[in-house]
Amino acid sequence: MTDIKGLCEPRFTAVRAALAASLGKDDVGASVAVYLDGEPVVDIWGGYADADRSVSWERDTLTGVNSTTKNMTALCALVLADRGQLDLSAPVASYWPEFAAAGKENLLVRHVLSHTAGLPDLLGPPAVEDLYDWQSVTAGLAAQAPEWEPGTAAGYHALTFGFLIGEVVRRITGRSLGEFFAEEVAEPLGADFHIGLRADDDRRVAPLIPPPSLTDEYASSAPPGPDGTRREYAGAAIRVRDANSVAWRRAQIPAVNGFGNARSVALIQSVLANRGSAGGVRLLSPRGCEPAWQEVFRGEDRVLRTSMSWTVGFGKFGSTFGWGGWGGSLVASDPDARMTVAYVMNQMIDREQQEDNRGLEMIMAAYSGLR
Repeated sequence: MTDIKGLCEPRFTAVRAALAASLGKDDVGASVAVYLDGEPVVDIWGGYADADRSVSWERDTLTGVNSTTKNMTALCALVLADRGQLDLSAPVASYWPEFAAAGKENLLVRHVLSHTAGLPDLLGPPAVEDLYDWQSVTAGLAAQAPEWEPGTAAGYHALTFGFLIGEVVRRITGRSLGEFFAEEVAEPLGADFHIGLRADDDRRVAPLIPPPSLTDEYASSAPPGPDGTRREYAGAAIRVRDANSVAWRRAQIPAVNGFGNARSVALIQSVLANRGSAGGVRLLSPRGCEPAWQEVFRGEDRVLRTSMSWTVGFGKFGSTFGWGGWGGSLVASDPDARMTVAYVMNQMIDREQQEDNRGLEMIMAAYSGLR
């Protein structure tokens, strides 16, 4: 029987059972957290922080959550909007004048947040090392023409999302996205999540483990369409070994390089599910949370090759909103139930080789505790 540690209220024992089952089958190390009304009702972890299963996954173990980071970047934008410093319906160029080039003078902040800006890829294709040069990447995006008329179609902005929102935040606040997030979100909440990880925290990192039968050369890519063909991809091919590198940890790539665990992910995102506050700390007004679950676009996503509903910063799935990361991490919030569920692991699964329902199983188990 897998040893599960941490807090689990009796009515949520199905979550503990789901984590134990996953650790006994697919997972090496993982954590799950459920927040209800802004307070933890489940905060559990188990397994190992390394592929050799020699180092235990501890309470303060961190790992890269890849695109689950986008939830944090979107929250930063909503915080600024709630404070009146950012108008979601304003042109990006009103904050970042150079961005008006190449016909983007009317491209709105909400277009970027809803993946409808028409800038899904960086031109290049860039090497991973190029992503570490913030000024070069953002200057390139400012000069780039959109692939479609902004707002008329959607295409998942896998890497560009973080640079675009991050530069708007930098222009408004004078701080990098990672600095703003640390000072205005993570620190007030006491949340152990980082965009740009300090060297002091390296010892706590559980490296990502490539999917079974694959090596650390395994790379992210756009998924194939229904006919099996792939969208031509001009972005950087990020490998597992890149995501596990020291350079990646230190960088500012706020779409994809956040480090945390289920507790920190759920705590932060529970602010939106709980009308702006968590753990007695208020970050937004109740009204300031609403764009997170209000649909902006519904239709075929040109990159993901599937029908999507996008809000201002999040994917919408029925009554829930949130997003997951390459390899399996996931967070989902339900504003009606005032519940947030997060799942963070180190063992990646390639969805083209194997179905991955780990995060969904944790979410369903959490809902069983509400009955």
